[in-house]
Amino acid sequence: MGAVKTATPRMARAINDRLALDLLLEHGPLSAPRLRDLTGLSRPTVSDLIERLRADGLIEATGESGERRRGPNARLYGIVTGRAHVAGVDLRRDGVQVSVADIAGGAAGSAGRPLGAEPDPVALVADAVQEAADGTVLHTVVVGAPGLVHPRTGVTAGGLLPGGRPDLLQALRDRLGVPVVLENEVNLAAIAEHRDGAAAGRDEFALLWLDDGVGAALVLDGRLRRGASGGAGEVAYLRAGDREICDIVEELPGLGDEAAADRIAEVAVALVAVLDPGLVVLGGALGRAGGERLAARVAERLAVLSPAPTEVRPSVIAGGAVLRGAVLTALDRARDDLFG
Repeated sequence: MGAVKTATPRMARAINDRLALDLLLEHGPLSAPRLRDLTGLSRPTVSDLIERLRADGLIEATGESGERRRGPNARLYGIVTGRAHVAGVDLRRDGVQVSVADIAGGAAGSAGRPLGAEPDPVALVADAVQEAADGTVLHTVVVGAPGLVHPRTGVTAGGLLPGGRPDLLQALRDRLGVPVVLENEVNLAAIAEHRDGAAAGRDEFALLWLDDGVGAALVLDGRLRRGASGGAGEVAYLRAGDREICDIVEELPGLGDEAAADRIAEVAVALVAVLDPGLVVLGGALGRAGGERLAARVAERLAVLSPAPTEVRPSVIAGGAVLRGAVLTALDRARDDLFG
């Protein structure tokens, strides 16, 4: 039996610092006594970490608590929001949307551009990011795009973007000069649903994306699953009888509620039969528009098609789940780098 490893003082400091920073992100500015209450750390330990984080430029005094007398115990400390900025990008077949956020997640800029007659996705994204950043240096840019994105190389395949190119990731890195992450857009939407949306608190769920394209994303054991080559969830390649799934979904806007629910259930049952996720979230423009009414009808139909109990919910992410997931992913990376 090997020896039990204990945390070194340096590791313990890093753990305590990250704990305090995460609490400041969650609660906003806190006093030293409140940090002691939330962390369970001693007075000297909290005093040391406050000074350390201030010296590193990660937190600053932001005012005083009205509940205490003036003095050191009344001083509030908060994240230095301008310490870093990130950008999330939603690259679609008809254009691009960009959102810039500070390290605390506050909105710091946005931009949108339509695709031109001869679109170059690299120029389109780069110009929109630069417009949204407005001169601010970005720590990380996360781009969501249709198609398979290899989880290790970032090479794209099977995308439907006009002017698409397999070297999109490297080309964007060269053009922007900052770290860039490329991810399938439905995967990013699933991250947003898992963190803030209809799947919050669930370790297993499938997101069925019903928009200008159809796709799915899978979260199992609390983790997004991409597959060996980034193809997990690409249900558009399935067939229902003699018809392609994408053709079935394209007909949805012209169908009545019951017929649309039947068609969606035909797609969802493949996910339920293979994965038994327990929850299917209906995302994209069609999923959100259908709301609880459509979700309830799909759940009723799934109960007939599969013995596995499956809850169905509509997406609740306002303002674009792909963009929200891209910003959240970029923030995670920036915070891990800066906060440890």
